[in-house]
Amino acid sequence: MPSAIGFDPHDHSHCIEDALQAAQDCCTAQKLQFTPVRRRVLEILLAEHRALGAYDILDLLAADGLGSQPPVVYRALDFLVRNGLAHRIERMNAYTACVHPGQEHVPAFLICRACKAVAEIETELERGRLGEAARTAGFAIERVVVEAEGLCPACAGSGK
Repeated sequence: MPSAIGFDPHDHSHCIEDALQAAQDCCTAQKLQFTPVRRRVLEILLAEHRALGAYDILDLLAADGLGSQPPVVYRALDFLVRNGLAHRIERMNAYTACVHPGQEHVPAFLICRACKAVAEIETELERGRLGEAARTAGFAIERVVVEAEGLCPACAGSGK
Protein backbone atom coordinates (compact mmCIF):
# COMPACT_ATOMS: atom_id res chain seq x y z
CA MET A 1 0.00 0.00 0.00
CA PRO A 2 1.49 3.38 -0.96
CA SER A 3 2.06 5.80 1.88
CA ALA A 4 2.51 9.55 1.63
CA ILE A 5 5.54 11.01 3.31
CA GLY A 6 5.56 14.73 3.98
CA PHE A 7 2.04 15.73 5.01
CA ASP A 8 1.91 13.88 8.34
CA PRO A 9 3.02 15.64 11.55
CA HIS A 10 6.40 14.34 12.70
CA ASP A 11 9.62 15.27 14.50
CA HIS A 12 11.14 17.29 11.67
CA SER A 13 14.64 17.63 13.15
CA HIS A 14 14.75 13.86 13.68
CA CYS A 15 13.73 13.13 10.08
CA ILE A 16 16.46 15.48 8.79
CA GLU A 17 19.13 13.81 10.95
CA ASP A 18 17.99 10.33 9.90
CA ALA A 19 17.91 11.25 6.20
CA LEU A 20 21.35 12.87 6.30
CA GLN A 21 22.76 9.79 8.02
CA ALA A 22 21.09 7.52 5.43
CA ALA A 23 22.60 9.66 2.65
CA GLN A 24 26.03 9.48 4.29
CA ASP A 25 25.72 5.70 4.64
CA CYS A 26 24.62 5.36 1.02
CA CYS A 27 27.56 7.46 -0.20
CA THR A 28 30.03 5.55 1.97
CA ALA A 29 28.72 2.19 0.71
CA GLN A 30 29.03 3.34 -2.91
CA LYS A 31 32.38 5.08 -2.31
CA LEU A 32 30.92 8.47 -3.29
CA GLN A 33 32.07 11.78 -1.88
CA PHE A 34 29.35 13.44 0.19
CA THR A 35 30.97 16.87 0.15
CA PRO A 36 29.91 19.72 2.45
CA VAL A 37 28.10 21.44 -0.45
CA ARG A 38 26.23 18.27 -1.41
CA ARG A 39 25.33 17.64 2.22
CA ARG A 40 24.12 21.22 2.70
CA VAL A 41 22.00 21.12 -0.49
CA LEU A 42 20.35 17.91 0.73
CA GLU A 43 19.85 19.43 4.17
CA ILE A 44 18.15 22.47 2.60
CA LEU A 45 15.82 20.19 0.62
CA LEU A 46 15.05 18.10 3.70
CA ALA A 47 14.29 21.17 5.80
CA GLU A 48 11.52 22.32 3.48
CA HIS A 49 9.38 19.27 2.57
CA ARG A 50 8.56 21.21 -0.58
CA ALA A 51 10.13 21.59 -3.99
CA LEU A 52 12.82 24.24 -4.30
CA GLY A 53 14.31 25.77 -7.40
CA ALA A 54 18.06 25.77 -7.91
CA TYR A 55 18.29 29.53 -7.39
CA ASP A 56 16.38 29.32 -4.08
CA ILE A 57 18.97 26.79 -2.93
CA LEU A 58 21.82 28.89 -4.32
CA ASP A 59 20.72 31.89 -2.22
CA LEU A 60 20.95 29.76 0.93
CA LEU A 61 24.32 28.30 -0.10
CA ALA A 62 25.68 31.79 -0.74
CA ALA A 63 24.47 32.93 2.70
CA ASP A 64 26.38 29.98 4.18
CA GLY A 65 29.53 30.90 2.24
CA LEU A 66 29.41 27.68 0.21
CA GLY A 67 29.24 29.22 -3.25
CA SER A 68 27.35 31.83 -5.18
CA GLN A 69 27.66 30.61 -8.77
CA PRO A 70 24.91 28.47 -10.39
CA PRO A 71 27.24 25.58 -11.36
CA VAL A 72 27.86 24.93 -7.64
CA VAL A 73 24.20 24.15 -6.95
CA TYR A 74 23.56 22.40 -10.27
CA ARG A 75 26.51 20.04 -9.74
CA ALA A 76 25.31 19.21 -6.22
CA LEU A 77 21.72 18.66 -7.40
CA ASP A 78 22.91 16.49 -10.29
CA PHE A 79 24.89 14.34 -7.85
CA LEU A 80 21.94 14.01 -5.46
CA VAL A 81 19.45 13.10 -8.22
CA ARG A 82 21.82 10.70 -10.01
CA ASN A 83 22.49 8.86 -6.75
CA GLY A 84 18.87 8.62 -5.58
CA LEU A 85 19.09 11.17 -2.78
CA ALA A 86 16.82 13.77 -4.40
CA HIS A 87 14.26 13.99 -7.18
CA ARG A 88 13.54 16.59 -9.83
CA ILE A 89 9.93 17.74 -9.90
CA GLU A 90 9.49 18.18 -13.63
CA ARG A 91 6.41 20.41 -13.69
CA MET A 92 7.97 22.90 -11.28
CA ASN A 93 11.59 22.68 -12.50
CA ALA A 94 12.44 22.18 -8.85
CA TYR A 95 13.93 19.56 -6.53
CA THR A 96 12.89 17.68 -3.42
CA ALA A 97 14.73 15.27 -1.13
CA CYS A 98 14.08 11.56 -1.63
CA VAL A 99 12.37 9.87 1.30
CA HIS A 100 13.74 6.45 0.32
CA PRO A 101 17.45 7.20 -0.24
CA GLY A 102 19.48 4.37 -1.66
CA GLN A 103 16.43 2.19 -2.36
CA GLU A 104 15.16 1.23 -5.80
CA HIS A 105 11.64 2.63 -6.11
CA VAL A 106 9.26 4.37 -8.49
CA PRO A 107 8.20 7.58 -6.77
CA ALA A 108 5.09 9.63 -7.41
CA PHE A 109 4.67 13.14 -6.07
CA LEU A 110 1.67 14.84 -4.51
CA ILE A 111 2.21 18.59 -4.92
CA CYS A 112 0.12 21.15 -3.04
CA ARG A 113 -0.80 23.96 -5.42
CA ALA A 114 -1.23 26.39 -2.52
CA CYS A 115 1.81 25.92 -0.26
CA LYS A 116 4.01 23.91 -2.69
CA ALA A 117 4.52 21.12 -0.12
CA VAL A 118 5.55 17.87 -1.75
CA ALA A 119 4.82 14.38 -0.48
CA GLU A 120 6.53 11.41 -2.07
CA ILE A 121 4.66 8.15 -2.39
CA GLU A 122 6.02 4.89 -3.68
CA THR A 123 4.13 3.36 -6.56
CA GLU A 124 4.03 -0.30 -7.44
CA LEU A 125 4.64 -0.12 -11.16
CA GLU A 126 4.81 -3.88 -11.72
CA ARG A 127 1.34 -4.42 -10.25
CA GLY A 128 -0.29 -1.26 -11.58
CA ARG A 129 -2.18 -0.64 -14.77
CA LEU A 130 0.71 1.17 -16.45
CA GLY A 131 3.07 -1.76 -15.83
CA GLU A 132 0.43 -4.19 -17.08
CA ALA A 133 -0.22 -2.14 -20.23
CA ALA A 134 3.51 -1.89 -20.92
CA ARG A 135 3.97 -5.66 -20.55
CA THR A 136 1.04 -6.32 -22.86
CA ALA A 137 2.52 -3.97 -25.46
CA GLY A 138 5.99 -5.48 -25.07
CA PHE A 139 7.27 -2.10 -23.89
CA ALA A 140 10.14 -1.83 -21.41
CA ILE A 141 9.57 1.17 -19.13
CA GLU A 142 12.83 2.87 -18.20
CA ARG A 143 11.58 6.01 -16.47
CA VAL A 144 8.25 7.16 -15.06
CA VAL A 145 7.34 10.61 -13.76
CA VAL A 146 4.09 10.87 -11.81
CA GLU A 147 3.18 14.26 -10.38
CA ALA A 148 -0.29 15.02 -9.02
CA GLU A 149 -1.32 18.55 -8.10
CA GLY A 150 -3.97 19.35 -5.52
CA LEU A 151 -4.27 20.54 -1.93
CA CYS A 152 -2.45 19.12 1.07
CA PRO A 153 -4.50 18.41 4.22
CA ALA A 154 -3.53 21.73 5.84
CA CYS A 155 -4.45 23.84 2.81
CA ALA A 156 -7.62 21.86 2.08
CA GLY A 157 -8.69 22.41 5.69
CA SER A 158 -8.09 26.16 5.46
CA GLY A 159 -10.25 26.52 2.35
CA LYS A 160 -7.47 27.68 0.01
